Amino acid sequence: MAHESEVPSPFSDPEERRVLFAALDSFRKITLPSTKLIHWQMLAAPPFNLLSVFDHVDDAIDANAEIGSEMMNTALLSFGIDNLKSTTGLETPASSSFGSADENEAQRLIDWRNTAKPPDIDKARSTIRQLYRDWSHEGAAERKACYEPVIQDVVRAFWHSPSKHDVKILVPGAGLGRLVFELCRRGYTVEGNEISYHQLIASNWVLNHTVKGQQFDLYPFALDFSNVVSREHQLKKVKVPDVHPGSALEDVFGHTTANAADRMSMTAADFVVLYGDEEHKDMFNAVVTVFFIDTAPNLIRYIETIRNCLQDGGLWINLGPLLWHFADRAPSEEDHSKRAEGPREKTGIEEPGAFELTDEEVLILVEKMGFDIEKREIRNGGVGYIQNPESMLQNVYRTSHWIAKKRPRI
Repeated sequence: MAHESEVPSPFSDPEERRVLFAALDSFRKITLPSTKLIHWQMLAAPPFNLLSVFDHVDDAIDANAEIGSEMMNTALLSFGIDNLKSTTGLETPASSSFGSADENEAQRLIDWRNTAKPPDIDKARSTIRQLYRDWSHEGAAERKACYEPVIQDVVRAFWHSPSKHDVKILVPGAGLGRLVFELCRRGYTVEGNEISYHQLIASNWVLNHTVKGQQFDLYPFALDFSNVVSREHQLKKVKVPDVHPGSALEDVFGHTTANAADRMSMTAADFVVLYGDEEHKDMFNAVVTVFFIDTAPNLIRYIETIRNCLQDGGLWINLGPLLWHFADRAPSEEDHSKRAEGPREKTGIEEPGAFELTDEEVLILVEKMGFDIEKREIRNGGVGYIQNPESMLQNVYRTSHWIAKKRPRI
């Protein structure tokens, strides 16, 4: 299955270590206390039975927390902190592919508990909820709307290739790994990239550590108390994963994990920093971005990075909305004080200079930076994102779908 590329140890940088520990701890803390209701006499009786409803919600939260616990435990193993799984008797962490720890570092690793803040816990809940979209049967409609068009683009573009194995595809912002898995399942060599520890922990778990399809119960909408038609909808249960990734890839590559590991990998790093270097120049035949480009504070840096790692004539296939993630982030007092101190070099997603373009302007910029637009459309019909189909509120996107070919360097 997927293997993690060698990356610098996250334990060597205090800030990186803090973010990782907060992510780990957040999966431990996703349970909520039982709901309290002061004036409950009337609502506790039939037909409302709200106290019983709250009991069911608590049970659903516990089921989701079981998934969170599984994710956390596999992450502890992956990061070489496998002896820290129990709540007592914390010991020295084992070595891992992320680097071994000396005694002083081991003492710091013990302090990973109680580092998660409310935003970290919200991210953990959101990540578990995302399993509905990416790894449940019920989420197939959303996947079909956003993954299937780009998969078909890849199939049409490389049908003439003598060997699909030789077609190398990069998926930045890989999330929970479903698009990476689906492209690999079709025989291509695919590398996913993700910077979020929450997403990396979850994708590692589902791709490498689940043992069968339909293994876990997930209640994706248990905490939705608004715009609910029926409690049945709120307490809807789905099974995850809908398919067992290991078994599905065995069907494609045979009963050996070596071929699958060679063809599907994940990197844990800042996309701009990692793929903008000389080592990754001209590495990929295609870059596939789905619900990704609007995460850029500076789209120019994304385009430069994609151009760097694409071969001449390579394809950039994109689908998604333009919900610019940094649009509402005003400069903080810290930003102003740092600016007063003088210029500081920042790279990757921390790089300053956020701006928001229209879809037309995005395509003009892509062309000006060395690409030819071969296809463009605004897809109608609407795409939800972890959308409860039974909710009274339906948020959907119209997505921009285009293919750009990299012009050869002169």
